[in-house]
Amino acid sequence: MSDLFVKSVRRPLWVVGLLSLSWGLSGCSSLKSATETLGNVGNIVTPYRIDIIQGNFVSREQAAAVAVGMPKSQVRDILGTPLLMSVFHADRWDYVFTFRRPGQAVQQRRLTAFFKGDLLERIESDELPTEAEFVASLDTRKREGKTPVLEASEESLKAFAAQRKPAEADLQVPPVPPISNYPPLEPPAGTPLR
Repeated sequence: MSDLFVKSVRRPLWVVGLLSLSWGLSGCSSLKSATETLGNVGNIVTPYRIDIIQGNFVSREQAAAVAVGMPKSQVRDILGTPLLMSVFHADRWDYVFTFRRPGQAVQQRRLTAFFKGDLLERIESDELPTEAEFVASLDTRKREGKTPVLEASEESLKAFAAQRKPAEADLQVPPVPPISNYPPLEPPAGTPLR
């Protein structure tokens, strides 16, 4: 009885395994034919690559706000915390900024502040962009045509006012009379409390 049971269970499992194998192999062949018809899919689909920003961005306006003779705390308030503060060079702060975006040249800038004691002695830096120039360099969208004028002419304002339908706020709604009869806050005297 047990041999008959084992044979009856093995046969369907063998058939199911064979069917699964044939179905899987047919799927592989259809995937291959689909990729051949679409062309080289690897050139169409590319992975997303993130922008890598390292360090502190220091603008031309920030560098102009720093003056010789300022204390370290005031320089830190204007420029931010330096990226490099060496134990061996306690009177030197390095602000390094690097921006890597796939398909574009790497932007790298450096500003070094030298101190004598607690006061700023001098600043050495690369040519720094203004904040507007830096933001414009981040915008990778392609500009096509002219920027539309975002201002309405007098004629268009008059035409709009003529076409405008009255809103619900423009309709006159009678005011609601104030409520003058409020229930008492305390029960009348002699009423038992529950």
